[in-house]
Amino acid sequence: MTPAELEFAGLCRRFGRLRVLVDAGGAVASGGVLSVRGPNGCGKSTLLRCLAGLLSADKGTIRARIDGRELDGDERRARVGYLAPDVAFYDELSGHENLAFVARLRGIAPERGELLAERLGLPGERAWHAMSSGMRQRLRWAFALLDEPKLLLLDEPFQNLDAAGEAASRALLEERLAAGALAVVASPSHVDLPRVTGELQLGG
Repeated sequence: MTPAELEFAGLCRRFGRLRVLVDAGGAVASGGVLSVRGPNGCGKSTLLRCLAGLLSADKGTIRARIDGRELDGDERRARVGYLAPDVAFYDELSGHENLAFVARLRGIAPERGELLAERLGLPGERAWHAMSSGMRQRLRWAFALLDEPKLLLLDEPFQNLDAAGEAASRALLEERLAAGALAVVASPSHVDLPRVTGELQLGG
């Protein structure tokens, strides 16, 4: 049995009269990566928000399965590991405190957040508002991986990371893929990714 599968077809999304996403489709299964590329404004982030269940598509279908069982919209939203530039945290809480808060809400042992912070070289005692853009991106990675998700949706995941931060995040991504997760990775240009099994070009 394939641990995780994600497929979508005919996805369309408008914002008023502006068509942002038009007839997008793709598929990816456990251990694989679907690479989504295209220029700014072509709908990459909108696509990932639709796949995550954070935004409703105007048309099209999305099917996600884990261990052979299809997930409804609420389950999909709860089971996704989502990373995007607009993911923010509580300003006055430290990195460790933000992760511990989310872990408590999800019923996850706080040690998981501490381990990820250590793996990512995250200054856990620094407040979100005092973090550099690179350290904020490391915290977003820890958040996305906190409950060891089988469905990873990553929007420009290596943005603002230095060499050490990118190496740490790539290692964690490879571990999740080896454990049976899948990933959809969006980027405006080519990014060298492991285990790419499909590509989707948006915006022509």
